[in-house]
Amino acid sequence: MRVANSRMAGDGRGANLWWWIALAAALLAASALTRAEGPVGQLTRIKDVATIEGIRDNQLVGYGLVVGLRGTGDSSQTVFPAQTLISTLERMGITVPQTGSNSASNMQVKNMAAVFVVATLPPFSEPGYKIDITASSAGDARSLEGGVLLMTPLYGPDGQIYAQAQGALVLGGYMASAGGNTKLSNHPTTAQIPGGALVERPVSFDLKQMHVVSIVLNDADFHTAEQMAASIDRALGAARAHAVDSRRVEVAAQPDEDMALLLDRVEGVEVEVYPRARVVVNERTGTVVIGGTVRLQPVSILHGGLSVNVVSTTEVSQPGPFSSGTTQVVQQTAVQATDKPVNRIDLKEGATVEDLVQELQRTGAGARDVISILQAMKGAGALEADLEVQ
Repeated sequence: MRVANSRMAGDGRGANLWWWIALAAALLAASALTRAEGPVGQLTRIKDVATIEGIRDNQLVGYGLVVGLRGTGDSSQTVFPAQTLISTLERMGITVPQTGSNSASNMQVKNMAAVFVVATLPPFSEPGYKIDITASSAGDARSLEGGVLLMTPLYGPDGQIYAQAQGALVLGGYMASAGGNTKLSNHPTTAQIPGGALVERPVSFDLKQMHVVSIVLNDADFHTAEQMAASIDRALGAARAHAVDSRRVEVAAQPDEDMALLLDRVEGVEVEVYPRARVVVNERTGTVVIGGTVRLQPVSILHGGLSVNVVSTTEVSQPGPFSSGTTQVVQQTAVQATDKPVNRIDLKEGATVEDLVQELQRTGAGARDVISILQAMKGAGALEADLEVQ
């Protein structure tokens, strides 16, 4: 009986041993497979990660006058609104006297405001096409609420007029005043006019003159450029694309080929991209954005601080009665030093960004502390990402 039990126990130990061996082999195979696969790319369209060279927006700017305000316009100390009004009236055949009670120097401009108008001219815009505009106060106006923008020419970088803007302003904020109290919401000195400008001059660009299509990546990467060229060749069924450098891919156009159709096919091609690991830090607002592709190396972080406060108080020294002393003002200075306890964070091999964030939250680190820690980790080589400080 004892022999049978011993044999059964030995069989159980053997079965457990084989089970552990199989489990270890499976874990090793999974680890090797993970290492072989490497980083996983994202499948996206070319139009989402690149642009076509030559097909671009153009920025426009102009200076105009907003009228119809309810006493919230520029003050008399701002001279250029009055000058603009005089020029506008003279173009309409109205002469403003230079002397007297109705002279230009006595003009009230509180119901109007000088503004700068900006807009973006899309590619292939033809005359009559409407574009959105944004008007911002150039003087000391308090609000543009209820105002109407007079006809304002919009100029391109070459000094030519490409659009004319005019219309009623739409505000995203307001300002109300009564009895010396003021309530302000958002920015009432900036307004928009949807479709407020009409294109007068097109930006000439002829697709028929294109013999080579240059595709420019938003983020330079040699691997992505090579993958993009290979994907375009597969989609077109011929070797017509090649990567010039880490940002540019050129596609040769065939004679008499429909360029619009070619661009449509090229922009719709899906390509596997590998986004660059990046950490964006904004020190002004304390915002930290960490990408999901960021990898961390094993690191130990010690973070603490010494707070020193110097407090000065003023005391009056009063002499005793019937003494020859005088009253003196004495300044007492006290130095207080507080050494905060050191917080320690240990990140083992294979730690993720989520682990780092959880540990930082556990220690009660603030936004400024997180920024300092990330900069120190980058300097120590434990943060495998581009650290961008804004």
